[in-house]
Amino acid sequence: MRKISAHYILDGLGRCYSKGILTIDAEGKILDIRDTDGNLDEAAGIEFYSGMIVPGFVNAHCHLELSHLQNIFKEGAGFMPFLSQVVKSRDNEPERIINAAEIADLLMYKEGIIAVGDISNGNSVFSVKKSSRIDYYTFIETLGISPSRAEKAFGWAKTCLSEAELLGLKAGISPHSPYSVSKPLFDAIANEAVRADSILTFHSQESEEEDELYRTGSGKMISHFQENLAIDTSFFIPTGESALRSTLKRLPAQNNLLLVHNLFTKQADIDYIQSVRELGNTWFVLCPGSNLYIQNRLPDINLFRDNGLQICLGTDSLVSNHQLSVLEEMKLIQSAQPDITISELIKWVSFNGSDALKISSWAGSIEVGKRPGLNLITGMDLAAKKLLPGSGVRKLC
Repeated sequence: MRKISAHYILDGLGRCYSKGILTIDAEGKILDIRDTDGNLDEAAGIEFYSGMIVPGFVNAHCHLELSHLQNIFKEGAGFMPFLSQVVKSRDNEPERIINAAEIADLLMYKEGIIAVGDISNGNSVFSVKKSSRIDYYTFIETLGISPSRAEKAFGWAKTCLSEAELLGLKAGISPHSPYSVSKPLFDAIANEAVRADSILTFHSQESEEEDELYRTGSGKMISHFQENLAIDTSFFIPTGESALRSTLKRLPAQNNLLLVHNLFTKQADIDYIQSVRELGNTWFVLCPGSNLYIQNRLPDINLFRDNGLQICLGTDSLVSNHQLSVLEEMKLIQSAQPDITISELIKWVSFNGSDALKISSWAGSIEVGKRPGLNLITGMDLAAKKLLPGSGVRKLC
């Protein structure tokens, strides 16, 4: 049994304890929380740390299997050039992929990440997740814009799902994005999600080009399919609406859904989302490091805050980011918007993420009976409760 204290303890739900005392067992389970009101009069046997204790972090969107592609793509090139580069640069060197994934997994663990919503196009890093100390939910990402590919694409996803389940990994099948999945493939994914009660995710409103595709049937996205992927796009019929409006209704409203990136989301989009599904089982995952890396812009974060939406943070992959640190993502947001409090940020990266991934029974908040992992944020401006460029994170349990 350990007793731990620090200048501040943030519980992940909005409450802040000044020099509170946490009692935990050998497995990190919270046995007691004592509010001292800042008067720490009990010193014997207490581990006191300089900084702020917070719950373990949840990285709500990552591509572990792409870790071997770090630093090979030009930064700030824009979305379509980036997409073209990714398509051309994937390789099948198993040893290289696994080695890079193992390093990335360990780095995330050391950065205080206790759970990850991870995208997998195949089974290449399942073994890494199986042996990891991080709790993974694997989104088996399915794509194929041509209806003729739907059966084959879904068959491969089912094969991967079966393998994940044999390894004891939590997993479900999800679409890649509105612009890369045909209607028959969406239908197959939706039916499987209802059957399995799985969690869904997809890359949403990451580019302006996907809206142009659905509204007009022309532009850079359709050219990408024709020129880079050699796809006959004569089957595609534009809807005259945005990509989100054209495809969200194809997914079951009752399943948890993580919408990722949301870089071009507007109020009308949020109103539409609310008209077709409950916002209570919908999470908006922001990946600021990746958005800046690819397109040098951030989402309208206040739009999500003003609407009271459930925000999570993700790192995306090392293809489009310099690191897989949730703390660094928080720093980027606070640098862009200093009015966002540390309490908000911690809720986004702890409770909201754990709730989205259905692990809030044990993770996400510092509450008696939970074992959320405890992180110490160091190097902060403690008086202002602000992160600094040199702030770091240390795992306490």
